Amino acid sequence: MAERSEQEITRESIELWVEELAHHLEIEGVQIDVDAVLSLAGTAAHTVVRPAAPVTTFLIGYVTGLAEGSGQADFTRASRAATRVAEKLLERRARAEG
Repeated sequence: MAERSEQEITRESIELWVEELAHHLEIEGVQIDVDAVLSLAGTAAHTVVRPAAPVTTFLIGYVTGLAEGSGQADFTRASRAATRVAEKLLERRARAEG
């Protein structure tokens, strides 16, 4: 049996953590695009400063929850809209620095 790569182990660990956390937060049905979240976090970390990564993803989740909870938008629409705002700001910031 071939050994698993570090990337495979990391991916499995993240997926198991997301599954466990979603269960305990009682949101098992919510589809989470881990790659998109990690990509945005990476962009924030490299464009702003490293600690901006978790703060950025937290704020997007917070706004998504507010929008869904208030009936302004469903989860998917709210998440995409908040992500687009962050991406545009990060792109603008990267152009200004580049």
